[in-house]
Amino acid sequence: MTEKSCNDPEVREYASPPCFAHELSSAYDGQSGPGDCWSDVLRWRKAERQRLIEERLAIDADERKARSDRIAPRLDLAIGKVSGRIVSGYWPFRGEPDLRNWAIKIIERGGRIALPVVIRKGWPLEFRVWRPGDRLERGVWNILVPSRGPSVVPDVVVAPVVGFDGANYRLGYGGGFFDRTLAAIPRRPLVIGVGYAGSRLRTIHPQPHDIPMDVIVADD
Repeated sequence: MTEKSCNDPEVREYASPPCFAHELSSAYDGQSGPGDCWSDVLRWRKAERQRLIEERLAIDADERKARSDRIAPRLDLAIGKVSGRIVSGYWPFRGEPDLRNWAIKIIERGGRIALPVVIRKGWPLEFRVWRPGDRLERGVWNILVPSRGPSVVPDVVVAPVVGFDGANYRLGYGGGFFDRTLAAIPRRPLVIGVGYAGSRLRTIHPQPHDIPMDVIVADD
């Protein structure tokens, strides 16, 4: 099927037109990046996602560890007291900052660590408490997740970013899991995005369904 232009009269007659630059966040100024169509934004995000992941994977392992070590104390400052709180971390994937040692220190300081679990496509994430030694299994994208355990509501959610902008919007992997989860969670946690400084974008061209992080912590 041939893709229709945004100027096609048939397209303009749709009740919910696929071209809706007017619905973009005010962060979108139209100066550069995608055109006026949501399909253009999707293509732009896909290309940026691929570029940023490739750049991230090209980082030397020792350098990646050094950058992760720089992020950890900044996270401590952003979170504050952890004793008695549930902090949702993540198992590193495709070159993401590795914060597993930091997570163990959270447990040593009286906090609890939870890991996000994809239950089903289109569903919110589930958070399960994890401690070193707990059984893990391969989940979606082959990421290790706790194989059992009750679902909990975290006080803090640490979410890895593929890209981010100055308004604290997060460019993820495109599945919408974190946005869907934050929209459905019964009480809003402190939400912190983590990533490398080189992943900073002028804007991700946020849409009405995008939910900004409370803060972004990077290695710069």
